[in-house]
Amino acid sequence: MDLNLKNKLAIVTGASRGLGAALCEALAAEGASVVINYRRNPRLAEALARCLETDHAVRALPIRADIACEPDVLAMFDQIDRTLGPADILVNNAAVCPTGPVTETTQQTFNDTLQTNLTGAFLCCREFAKRLIAANRPGRIVNISSQAAFRGSTTGHAPYDASKGALVSLTISLAREFAPHNIHVNAVAPGMIHTEMTDAVLSTNKQKYLDRIPLRRIATPPEIARVVAFLAGSGSDYITGATLDASGGLAMR
Repeated sequence: MDLNLKNKLAIVTGASRGLGAALCEALAAEGASVVINYRRNPRLAEALARCLETDHAVRALPIRADIACEPDVLAMFDQIDRTLGPADILVNNAAVCPTGPVTETTQQTFNDTLQTNLTGAFLCCREFAKRLIAANRPGRIVNISSQAAFRGSTTGHAPYDASKGALVSLTISLAREFAPHNIHVNAVAPGMIHTEMTDAVLSTNKQKYLDRIPLRRIATPPEIARVVAFLAGSGSDYITGATLDASGGLAMR
């Protein structure tokens, strides 16, 4: 299927490694130029940009911005407009996931998690949509949620789980508001994925997770990235406000 992403411009937040890097790769493979947002890893972001430009002949621009910080978000979008022109796709992937029981979780930790995972996504959506609406341009937003939004977790991730549940609600609200402007807003809710973030828990508890998944395996980042690319492309022209479960059958709804 041709997703009609050639010559489109996509912004991916939290994109220097793991799922974020796979998202950039999947979009670039379909012909989209990519903004690689990062906060802490300029070396990884720059290396990824070079690979995307070499392998797929697209433009790839690393931009440092903490999406939890409104001035950083504003500066990032202004830089994108100056350097690459208007964006067509926004993928809100950046997230933090502190671990610990609720009884030992501080208010600051809870607030910081929501600030990045929820408020950061809101800020990026707002700035992206504001520019599209002013220019009367269509667009696609894909928010990366999680099965934890619906199932919670048994390993102490309450702030993360709450933020991902709220992100699903935000997706629905924005989809309704932006539909008249031909801006589609959807979410993807993955289950467990093999990334640097999950390596430690999978090395000790992998069988526990496998026992819950009907397909009996953990997802790879490219598998989730292909779902996101579908939502970013023309194959999903009649989908908005949806959350697609990419969980190996963990969520059958």
